[in-house]
Amino acid sequence: MEKTSSPYLINVRDLIHRPGEQRERDLEITTPDELANAVIGVRAGEPISVKATLESLHDGILVSAEVDSTARGECVRCLIDISQEVEVDIQEVFAYSVDEAFDYEVQGDHVNLEPVIRDAVVLSLPFQPVCQPDCPGLCPQCGVRLLDEPGHKHEEQTDPRWSALAALAGEPQNPGETGTKPGAETEER
Repeated sequence: MEKTSSPYLINVRDLIHRPGEQRERDLEITTPDELANAVIGVRAGEPISVKATLESLHDGILVSAEVDSTARGECVRCLIDISQEVEVDIQEVFAYSVDEAFDYEVQGDHVNLEPVIRDAVVLSLPFQPVCQPDCPGLCPQCGVRLLDEPGHKHEEQTDPRWSALAALAGEPQNPGETGTKPGAETEER
């Protein structure tokens, strides 16, 4: 069997077919690939800390682990860069033989934690991360970040669909215009 040099591989040679045996392993992994959704994720090159307990069972190896890292992305409301701690717990059985009851299997004398960690980390990420829970976002007219300028306002503009009614009422349609109707000057002459 060809061995790969994945940082997620853990040697379990001393646990295979020895039910009741247990080992603890601490891993510091530099993420080779991004673990992310569309807006936030653990970027390639970020460290991931894994504190794993491996226990031999009759059917395989039970891996229980705490996974910690930092996700980086942007706030979906105001688009500033944010970072967020990622802390997930995983527990999975790696079977000795292929069986539909188990999703993962021991590969030779190793277990590969990459798919388990990837699934747990990506599923724990928020779909719409925000810089703070009450982030007001951006001004829809000019794009100013409202958190930086809390009193930000624009002049009220009349909806163009109502401008015909404003003309009938003799109100100015736009600031600086007079309230006279077109053709009113000719009647006075």
